[in-house]
Order: sequence, then C-alpha cells, then structure tokens
Amino acid sequence: MATRYYISLPDGSRARGSDPDLSFTARSGPGFAAELQEALRSDRLFERWRMKQDEPDEVDPSLGATDPEATVHGEQDDLHIDLVVTSTIPGTVLKQRLRLLAGSAWELRDVTAA
Repeated sequence: MATRYYISLPDGSRARGSDPDLSFTARSGPGFAAELQEALRSDRLFERWRMKQDEPDEVDPSLGATDPEATVHGEQDDLHIDLVVTSTIPGTVLKQRLRLLAGSAWELRDVTAA
C-alpha cells in the first residue's frame, strides 16, 4: 500500500547531505523532486552509499528497497521547497535517503495513506 509523505525543505540552498557525492545538487523544486524520485525508484544512491561503508557486505539489505512507481512532486516558494512523495518505500528507508541527500535540512510535515 502506498503512503504519501509531505516534506519541507525550509531553505533549498542548505538541503545538502554531508557527502557531496551523495547529496542533492538541485536548485529548484522540480529538480529536488526529480533527484528524490530517482533515489526512490532505483538503488543507485543506496549502492553508492553502501560502497562507502567500512563493511559494505554487512549493510542491511532492506535499506536498498526501491519503488519503481514512486512519484515526487516539488513546488518552490522563494527558498522554501515542498515535496509530496507517494511511494511504497518504508518510512525508515525514505528518511535514510533524505538524510543522504539533504542532511538535516528537511522536515517531515505529514504522512497519509495514498
């Protein structure tokens, strides 16, 4: 069953993870949405992160979950970005991907059934 997550990036220019190789590079609402959607639909971001771990083979494989049907819509108002994610990805995986992409510069505003 899909879930809808309402996410806020209060300042898009600060929405960057600690590792530039894994971080958002977007500058607009639609750009952030496209990058997050890709991170949910494929395992590329997860695999890049996993290979940077001291023991890549010991990483919990459930963190690599993907949802090829995930959608992310992004809107921008000045510096503020709102993202609406619809996905079957577990919340823990979504949060892990957001921490990689945006660091701590994001807020989960609401969660509803899709």
